[in-house]
Amino acid sequence: MPDLNEKVASLFGSKTTPAEAPAVPVAKNEAAPNPDDVEALSSHTGLERTLTSRHLQFIAIGGTVGTGLFLGTGGALGSAGPAALLIAFAFVGAVVYSVMISLSEMATYVPVAGAFTTYATRFVDPSLGLAMGWVYWLSWSLTFALELNAAGLIIQYWNKSLSVAIFIAIFWAIFTVINFLPAKIFAEIEMYLASIKVITIVGFVILSICINAGVGDQGYLGFKYWHSPGAFKPDDIIVDSKPALGKFVSFWSVLVTAGFSFQGTELVGIAAGETLDPRKTIPSAIRWTFWGIFCLFISTVFFLGINIPFNEPQLMSNAQDASASPLVIVVRLAGIPVLPDIINAVLLTAVLSAANSNVYSSSRILVSLADGGHAPKFFKRTNKWGIPYYAVGVCSAVGLLAFMNLGAGGAVVFDWFLAIVTVAGLICWALTNIAHLRFMEALKYKGISRDDLPYKAPFQPYFSWFGLFFSSLIALTSGFKVFIKWETSAFFTNYISIIIFVVLYGGAKLWTRSKVVPLEEVDLSHNEK
Repeated sequence: MPDLNEKVASLFGSKTTPAEAPAVPVAKNEAAPNPDDVEALSSHTGLERTLTSRHLQFIAIGGTVGTGLFLGTGGALGSAGPAALLIAFAFVGAVVYSVMISLSEMATYVPVAGAFTTYATRFVDPSLGLAMGWVYWLSWSLTFALELNAAGLIIQYWNKSLSVAIFIAIFWAIFTVINFLPAKIFAEIEMYLASIKVITIVGFVILSICINAGVGDQGYLGFKYWHSPGAFKPDDIIVDSKPALGKFVSFWSVLVTAGFSFQGTELVGIAAGETLDPRKTIPSAIRWTFWGIFCLFISTVFFLGINIPFNEPQLMSNAQDASASPLVIVVRLAGIPVLPDIINAVLLTAVLSAANSNVYSSSRILVSLADGGHAPKFFKRTNKWGIPYYAVGVCSAVGLLAFMNLGAGGAVVFDWFLAIVTVAGLICWALTNIAHLRFMEALKYKGISRDDLPYKAPFQPYFSWFGLFFSSLIALTSGFKVFIKWETSAFFTNYISIIIFVVLYGGAKLWTRSKVVPLEEVDLSHNEK
């Protein structure tokens, strides 16, 4: 029976697939292969292994810390309250931790570019790898368009007369050029852009401590706003009938915002195929990336919650510039001048850093899809610097969709784009945990002890099941309010990512009749095929 890669080969010319590759010959109770066997300098895809641990960390920080934290947390605070916001971010952080340690264990043993799709294809089902990869690629490609549009709107904070189109074009050209540079140069640029965000958040935390202690027009605050107007805000739809249920509904709705904000943490795994000494570099990078982002997020939402009442009108503003940022609202309530302009500049840097990272991550996912036979093989072609120029060009071109938001009806299309981006990450988190569970089963079947792995994820398999369950649950309930008060357009907006994934996966299954990869055929070899 033909498999997925044979079918795709007829269209894309791919002749080599993960399933066809010879598995690492490991007998029962035999130790894992020597870590030095991993490709030293370059990968089969032509990508050069030049990135270090700090590069991986800042690429992930650049893709994660953006509008979700600087803008999205304001609306979440206004709709659910400070305690609900803090708990939601801590809870989603635990889910992300389960994904990160699972990814680390796989990426150190099988370090390949665009890790997610490769692991789903090798360890679970080629059709799953295809669907997961294209949904994830679509998510990050569309995020590039969203960030370009946001950058133009942020600049309009200083001059409303300037057209957003000017800045979309300028920044699109800049980041396209940057992503055609050698990966190490790109990573250095991204590191400096991301550093500005980190310094800003640390500075904001210090300023928030001072404001809460009494510096500013409000005087000493403490936990004043947790008492009045309160720590939880019941959902407006059911607040009158069941207040306790209303508070839980508000909390659950914020989980989607927290999930969107944390998306990008897993980008450390995307660069595994371009990392020097991945078996030492990746565990360290993943550990520092997760805890760094987690601490930045938790400290930010905590201080936002104690310094802004959830009934502050500006929190529910639809503005996309500094006026809607909760960080600006904190300093405005304290009566501190000038800082809003500074924060708007930082917000612009945050968006631009995320946009830069979006092109990189989406292009490497496309390389991984091509490498697995799920996309045309020419996307694997690289120049002398190891840059997949066709993949970068296509992913950059998707950013031109940002101009759609300037036309009539463009805002509706962008709402759909945002919905795809929001839930796609949750889908990929769940599938990463599935791939890890299957990875552990394959290791056991082949007689490889997890104690012999370069990195052994703790609390397994329990944490992978935990991450799988809650990632899936949050994704499936992301639009639950539409069932309380039905609206057809809202249903499709909230569930478009899941619909796309089901169509891709179901279509691939029907077309190829692919089945779950038997444990004896699971490819645990270190090399990209």
